[in-house]
Amino acid sequence: MNVPALPPGPVDGLLAGVDIGGTTTRVVLCGPGLGVECAAEVPTPAAHGGAAMTRAAFTALDTLLDGEPRPLAGIGFGAAGVVDRVDGRILVASDSFSGWAGFGVTDAAEAALGVPAFLDNDVNAFLRGEVAHGAAVGERHVLGMTLGTGVGGALWIDGALYDGPHGAAGEIGHVPGFGDLHCSCGGRGHLETLAAGRAITAGYARRTGRVRSAQEIADAAVRGDQDAAAVYERAGAAVARALLITAGVLDVTTAVLGGGVSDAWTLLEPAIRAAVAEEPPVSGRPLRVVPSRLGRDAVAVGAAAHALTELGAAVRTP
Repeated sequence: MNVPALPPGPVDGLLAGVDIGGTTTRVVLCGPGLGVECAAEVPTPAAHGGAAMTRAAFTALDTLLDGEPRPLAGIGFGAAGVVDRVDGRILVASDSFSGWAGFGVTDAAEAALGVPAFLDNDVNAFLRGEVAHGAAVGERHVLGMTLGTGVGGALWIDGALYDGPHGAAGEIGHVPGFGDLHCSCGGRGHLETLAAGRAITAGYARRTGRVRSAQEIADAAVRGDQDAAAVYERAGAAVARALLITAGVLDVTTAVLGGGVSDAWTLLEPAIRAAVAEEPPVSGRPLRVVPSRLGRDAVAVGAAAHALTELGAAVRTP
């Protein structure tokens, strides 16, 4: 792959961000201000191992760089699973991926592209993106929550990503106290059992006997299906409770929500607002809850923001 070399000096070239998901891989090119200049999306060859998955991303990036006169300064990756940011390696991956756990993502990228590469997990990257160029710009304390197949979380504390002493800070999806349903992690009564996409599907099936996707249930709720509306109302109330717990424990009163389930924001928002109004944070500070502004670009932009930060440049927003 032919990537122009970056000349010495401050970071003034392009930044690539890559969101490697189980189904699709999205690649964006950003300038130093982190606005998306162009993007491409390709299927993720998740069954064919890490080398194939990164090659797919590089091929998409090559297309975006074709004819581009500006140099590539660096590349960031956001990937599902547990990652080692220092070594740039996937530590633990779900069974949706083959040959992904143990794969050295940054080594593969640096060998192929000749530029510095950085890795983070997808929820951390989502929050980085929203803080850098999305719905939480200027905020120093933020909870990021992604409502997708599961529920992920990340914390931004004092202007930086906060991992916690054991790397599990922000894992709001697996906080118990939300009923007694079995969770995908093996626990019981976690937030994920009410607010994830598969929880929406399961909740509707329990009420109606019909199996529908979360999107189909959202569409049905908009058309007046009371069972569908009730499932989303329950999810919104559970999300609000998790946000209030976070506000009470950490005094974090800004939250940004992303992921496919959050696309049904008009269904979730009333229950969230009602719960927050009924029992506001003890600090007296209003709880600000907003949907993602970057949408499907959030993880990739956050990965680019990670690269920019690691390259030593200040994030500039318009």
